[in-house]
Amino acid sequence: MTESFRRDGAYEQHASAPVNPEWPSPPAYSPTYPPTPRAEDAPRRKRARGPLALLATVALVAAAVGGGSAYAVQELTGTDTVAAGSTTTSVVPAAKKGDIAAVAEAVSPSIVEISATSNSGRSTGSGVIITGDGEIVTNNHVISGASSIKVTTSDGKEYTAEVVGTDSSKDLALIKLADASGLQAASLGDSDRVQVGDTVVAIGSPEGLTGTVTSGIVSALDRDVTVSTDEGQQQQQQGGGGWPFEFGGQEFNGDTGSSTTTYKALQTDASLNPGNSGGALIDMNGDIIGINSAMYSSASASSDAGSVGLGFAIPIDTVKSDLAKLRSGSQN
Repeated sequence: MTESFRRDGAYEQHASAPVNPEWPSPPAYSPTYPPTPRAEDAPRRKRARGPLALLATVALVAAAVGGGSAYAVQELTGTDTVAAGSTTTSVVPAAKKGDIAAVAEAVSPSIVEISATSNSGRSTGSGVIITGDGEIVTNNHVISGASSIKVTTSDGKEYTAEVVGTDSSKDLALIKLADASGLQAASLGDSDRVQVGDTVVAIGSPEGLTGTVTSGIVSALDRDVTVSTDEGQQQQQQGGGGWPFEFGGQEFNGDTGSSTTTYKALQTDASLNPGNSGGALIDMNGDIIGINSAMYSSASASSDAGSVGLGFAIPIDTVKSDLAKLRSGSQN
C-alpha cells in the first residue's frame, strides 16, 4: 500500500501498482507541505476578488468626498441618491483646485443665460443649474412678472422655462427647463465656511455676454442689502439695464420702491454688472458659495458706470435652506 495526499490535504491509501522496470522512477513527493496551487487557478482567484477590491476602493473614495457631495445630493433631490440624468462633475480635480482657469472650465457648463420677457420689456440675467433635468436657481428680480422665459446653456442650446417657485423676501426663484436631461449640475458649497480674503470666481452673462468669467476675493461677510420686492419696479429697472437695491442707507440703480426686503449678503470685488444677477459666485474648489444679486454703481440713478468692485451675493446656505419652499411652488 502507498500513501498520498488528496488536493484537500487528506491522506489516501492505494494498493501498490506493479513496477515496470521500463517506467521512469516517480518524482519524489513529500506530504510535509500542502500541495502548491495550480498556476491556472491564480488568475481565476484574482478575478474573483476583483469586484470586491473595486467596491472597497469606491467606498473609500465615497467616504472621502461624502461630507460635501452627499449633503448636496440630499438637499437637491430630497433623497440620498442622485436623480436620474443628473451629474455633479463640475467639481475641480484635486490637482487643479485653486486654479482660476480650471474652476471656470469645470463650472461654466452649469451656468446659464436667462432672458425674461414681460409687459415692461425684456431683461437678461443668469442662473445656476442644480439638477440634471433642468432645475435652475436665479434671482427673483430676474424673472419677476415674466410672461415667457428663455434659457440658453453654455453649449448654445435654448430651452423654454417655467417658474416653479419664488421667494421675494430672499430675492430667489426656481425655474424648470422643459424637456431637458443630462445637464451638468453645479456642486453647492458651504457659505458658512467662507472667510474674508478667499479667492472667488464669478460667472454670468453681464450685458448679455454669455459665460463671462471674473475673479476677485470675498471682501466682507453679512452685509445688509435691501432690494425691491415690487414686481413692476423690478421690471422697470431691468428694462433700463439695472436692478434696484439699497446699501448703507443709499439707493443704487434706481428707486427701490415702497416694498423692499433685506438679506445678508457676501461682498466681493469680483466684477459684477447687469446680467450677472442669478449667476454663480464660486470658491476655488469649484463649489457654488453664492448667487450674485447686486452691485454698487457710482451713478446712483443708473448702472451706466459699470462695476467698481463692490458686488453682493446671496449665500448658498440661504439658497439651500429655501429650496424646499421654492420646490413647493410658493409664489411670494
